Amino acid sequence: MPHDTELAVKGGQPVRDARRKPWPVWPVWDERDVQALTDVLQSGTWGSATPSTHVPAFEEEFAAYHDARYGICNTNGTASLEVALRAIGLQMGDEVIVPPYTFVATATAVIMANGVPVFADIDPDTYNLDPRAAEAAISPRTKGIIAVHIAGCPADMDALAELARKNDLFLLEDCAQAHAAEWKGRKVGTIGDMGTFSFQSSKNLTAGEGGIIVTDDEELRDRCWSVVNVGRLPHGRFYEHHVLASNYRMTEFQAALLRVQLTRLSEQTRRRRESAQFLNSELARIPGILPMKVDERVTVHANHLYIFRFNGEHFGGMDRSDFIDALSSEGVPCFAGYVPLYQNPLFRNEDCFPGRKVDYTKVHCPVAERVCATESVWLEQNLLLGTSEDMRDIVDAVSKIQRATS
Repeated sequence: MPHDTELAVKGGQPVRDARRKPWPVWPVWDERDVQALTDVLQSGTWGSATPSTHVPAFEEEFAAYHDARYGICNTNGTASLEVALRAIGLQMGDEVIVPPYTFVATATAVIMANGVPVFADIDPDTYNLDPRAAEAAISPRTKGIIAVHIAGCPADMDALAELARKNDLFLLEDCAQAHAAEWKGRKVGTIGDMGTFSFQSSKNLTAGEGGIIVTDDEELRDRCWSVVNVGRLPHGRFYEHHVLASNYRMTEFQAALLRVQLTRLSEQTRRRRESAQFLNSELARIPGILPMKVDERVTVHANHLYIFRFNGEHFGGMDRSDFIDALSSEGVPCFAGYVPLYQNPLFRNEDCFPGRKVDYTKVHCPVAERVCATESVWLEQNLLLGTSEDMRDIVDAVSKIQRATS
């Protein structure tokens, strides 16, 4: 712990000087990535509309890594959700239950597929969709549930799968933050009907952009493939189109890069888990800091984010925003995260919902609103790739702020 106890935000010396001691950079790459991109460049086959090498190979490799039969590559995680919902056959006005604590694409994908997102509150211990709230949100118009594995922690897939089965609903897993995560020894993405993943720049597996859908259902695989490929059939003619669709294809460059990146995923996941476990243990000792609960059925947490809960009462009444400023000034970059989706201006625009008026001003998810307003603090996944000394700096910085304010 530094001798200077004055907070950096007030002019003291920070626990960590990021200029002298930078955090691990993201993404991670080496000459293998350069060679993969060079090989595609020189091959002359840059896209995947014609017979290609890397896209189908990555589909097989990623699906196998996640213990799925099929993988369908596409442009990004948002498109993955939209494609999956269209493949399921969502109809105008069908309701889909989603959590409000997630990236906007989880809900807007439902709208883009002509459905209506219905928000159900989150579990206060995990920030994932609360199965009890989801059950209470079911109506005669409900067609499915989207389970989001927030921060890489699997949602309660036992309860949500049973809820979907009992009510004859589809269950779609939004795994954008959950590469390599496991529930009871089973990788996420195949517990529901389909799972969607993102390869956007911040994700634990990245090519800058890109996405994939995994499933064990051959019919759903073929439907997804058709939506991604302008309505063609997997074994149909090139100029034969069967469904209204678009071009969501991934490039060979992205797939080649992802094949190399995939070889690092297991080791990086292990490092993130070890760092998170250390932080869970040490931060729990600091009054006013409560690490997220990890269900014993979560056998692998992907830790795309490290989230902890902040209680300002133990920090002299400090606001969460002031705490974030103070922690960032101590050299630990952090931020507050989401706002409840239904509070976004988008969901005040009734033109988003053709044929049906939806009034989201009446939606109230108290847990999500409290979490977003005063409680959650996020650290990005690249910090977790650091050393044990790096993790100690995080703990020391939080402890310094608590002692200085209590």
